[in-house]
Amino acid sequence: MTVHFIGAGPGAPDLLTLRAHRLIAESPVCLYAGSLIPTEVLAHAPKDARVIDTQHLDLGQIVAEYERAHGRSHDVARLHSGDLSIHSAAAEQMRRLDALGIPWDVTPGVPAFAAAAAALRRELTVPCVAQTVIITRHGRRASPMPDGEGLAGLAEHGATLVVHLGARAIDEIAATLEPHYGADCPAAVVARASWPDELVLRGTLATIADAVREAGVKRSATIIVGPALAAEGFRDSHLYSHSRERPVSSAASGAADRCP
Repeated sequence: MTVHFIGAGPGAPDLLTLRAHRLIAESPVCLYAGSLIPTEVLAHAPKDARVIDTQHLDLGQIVAEYERAHGRSHDVARLHSGDLSIHSAAAEQMRRLDALGIPWDVTPGVPAFAAAAAALRRELTVPCVAQTVIITRHGRRASPMPDGEGLAGLAEHGATLVVHLGARAIDEIAATLEPHYGADCPAAVVARASWPDELVLRGTLATIADAVREAGVKRSATIIVGPALAAEGFRDSHLYSHSRERPVSSAASGAADRCP
């Protein structure tokens, strides 16, 4: 048997990969992350599957379900929202499976920040505006942040900044970022990206906190900050440029590739 860790996407059931759909349909056991996984995704599981909501289970209880399935040679579809590579709490499960000698693999999914960017109809990297995306989370009510990963320090880079789990602390986050980005820097909050009740809030670091409070957004939201959110008049990327198709001197090429 194998425990299949599956990124179930941000919420919309049609943002599930073909591989994820197949693995869910073939697995006699399905563990899923509470209210973050829509019932339409769970419907892909076999009718007689053991379907378990893990939101009220601790790590030991979850691992016990893996051991039970292993003893019966039953594959497990372990559904996490978004993608497993970011803030999924999957690493500790994988570590315990390794210790028990239980095989596992990973199927990627659409992350919440990508769904939020799609809702905003914005590319998070724009030529000569932002070419780096920093993804972090608010650390007050979760595991402590490692040294060197404080929000103020990350803001010093001026990159596009994505903050998860921070809607309740939007005032604190905006106040921390404003000295580095400026009060007029574009900011957005997307709640429940890709769900039917998706909510998109746009503003600046000076206004976004009020907008979030007025909308009553408290969870399942992605905060995005940076000039790329409102970039206009930027230069075309080198990827499709005419100069890319013809040889130029190294000096000329370097000049053409520099931002103004």
